[in-house]
Amino acid sequence: AIIRGHTDRVSCAVFSPDGKRFATASEDKTVRVWDAETGKEVSCLVGHTGSVYSAAFSPDGKQIVSASWDNTVRIWNVETGKEIRKLEGHTNRVFSAAFSPDGERIVSASSDHTVRIWNTLSGKEIRKLDTGDSVNFATFSPDGKQIVSAFMYSENNPVCIWDTETGEEILSLVGHTAYVSSAAFSPDGKRIVSASADNTVRIWDVETGKEIRKFEKHTDQVNSAAFSPDGKRIV
Repeated sequence: AIIRGHTDRVSCAVFSPDGKRFATASEDKTVRVWDAETGKEVSCLVGHTGSVYSAAFSPDGKQIVSASWDNTVRIWNVETGKEIRKLEGHTNRVFSAAFSPDGERIVSASSDHTVRIWNTLSGKEIRKLDTGDSVNFATFSPDGKQIVSAFMYSENNPVCIWDTETGEEILSLVGHTAYVSSAAFSPDGKRIVSASADNTVRIWDVETGKEIRKFEKHTDQVNSAAFSPDGKRIV
């Protein structure tokens, strides 16, 4: 099916945890929720004043968090399409936002050189990770104890792992020769897969930080990579 409704470029598409719906984020400043079976629009989340580059469902599927170039992160009610909370603190564009596995926290990545952790219920900032460079992606590990982030313009293009409790950098995974577009933990939390503008996808060992494998079939920059639910495959 071809789903139509957005009036500008679509930057992100993600399924709900139960697979019955999916959400899309767009440069038309909206997030839209769709019925996966029929392709019909369920709700349109309106409120951002800049392009929306990321949308993610909460673990229970009842909320969506979005990240925008208006410097904000927003939480929405999936059923009503109403804004629940606006998370303010970033001083530049926000490229990604995601819930923790328990849904109690949100992590966001911004070109203001920070990754921030927020309390979902209160909307208050819990911790600010000063990364020293523009961050285009951040997400939690399966146990919620770590965060993996990717940088846009860093000199050695690392993928970094952070401790969510202390805010300290644990490891820097170095090897990509151009900026990293996305990074994600395997379901068991032992590996990370990263996608890069150097045309490669790489797998890393979380304990040692060593590169396990490099995939070089792509002939242009790779924008995203993720593990299958059983961790045996990568797309």
